[in-house]
Amino acid sequence: MRAKSSAIANSSVAVSRGPDDREPGPGLAVSGPPTPRSRHPLHPLHPLRLRRPRRPRAGGTLQAALGVIAFSLTFPATAWGLEGFGPWSLVAVRMVLAAVVAGGCLLALRVPLPSRRHGAGLAVVAAGVVVGFPLLTTLALETSTTAHAAVVVGLLPLTTALVSALRMGTRPSRTFWTAALAGAAAVLGFTVMQSGGALSTADLYLFGALLVCAAGYTEGGRLARVMPGWQVIGWALVLCLPLSLPGALLALSYEPVRLTAHSVAGLLWVAAGSQFLGLVVWYRGMAAIGIPKASQLQLAQPLLTLVWSVLLLGEQLTPAAPLTAAAVLVCIAVTQRSSA
Repeated sequence: MRAKSSAIANSSVAVSRGPDDREPGPGLAVSGPPTPRSRHPLHPLHPLRLRRPRRPRAGGTLQAALGVIAFSLTFPATAWGLEGFGPWSLVAVRMVLAAVVAGGCLLALRVPLPSRRHGAGLAVVAAGVVVGFPLLTTLALETSTTAHAAVVVGLLPLTTALVSALRMGTRPSRTFWTAALAGAAAVLGFTVMQSGGALSTADLYLFGALLVCAAGYTEGGRLARVMPGWQVIGWALVLCLPLSLPGALLALSYEPVRLTAHSVAGLLWVAAGSQFLGLVVWYRGMAAIGIPKASQLQLAQPLLTLVWSVLLLGEQLTPAAPLTAAAVLVCIAVTQRSSA
């Protein structure tokens, strides 16, 4: 009896185990140090085993893809808008309308002003995606077809990845770069073939649009990590309002306006769809899955633009379109699986 009492006294707490004999039973707490097995990194109860690996935010790829779909309608919508507006009027008015929508959302939700340290980044976003890219591509579309202008979005993913690597120090894998270059070459070859391979004055506008848009995408993706993506583009649009409002009034006084169903629909889409809503989901997607991977989704944008051009503008496509589409989808799959 004495031996038995001594054994009980040496045990501070009796712990009931769960069904698998590893976890405590319900209602009882474990006192004393953990068992030696739980200290091992491979033990199921070890803290390192209980932590979930960090993964990109769910839906990031979907949001970036929705942005690409919105952007793919930009060139056909711009062509519609040019039926009733001059190029400078179209760009300025779309900036004003988008700024009104964005400013209304910011005001209704009482969003505080962005920090001063984000001012330079917002200025780059404004110069790249609010002013530079719309203006340069609109001027190019005055003398170029949407097929030829698709060269811009064909090379934009690669340009964005390059700017991102220089600006943010990202180091995508060799597989990533190989797939990106292959996809860009396929899209570039297809669009150049569609346009006959001839260079025009519009190409200067298009290549300039590449650089400013890539810079705007990179800064926007970086800022979307510290503030919601819709606020990034919203504040960039509001930042341009002191320039876009007088610019719109001046352009409308010099360029003739002829309101038609096409011109009004085109203006409304490039203002609300491309300039605001599309960039909202695009920046959210870039923040979730990373700028390099999100930018490669844009390899599908030229082909989508050509599809809309057939449906909305009556342009003709060659049999090379489905082959290029298949090559682009393969490249997108590789870039999404590779480390970036």
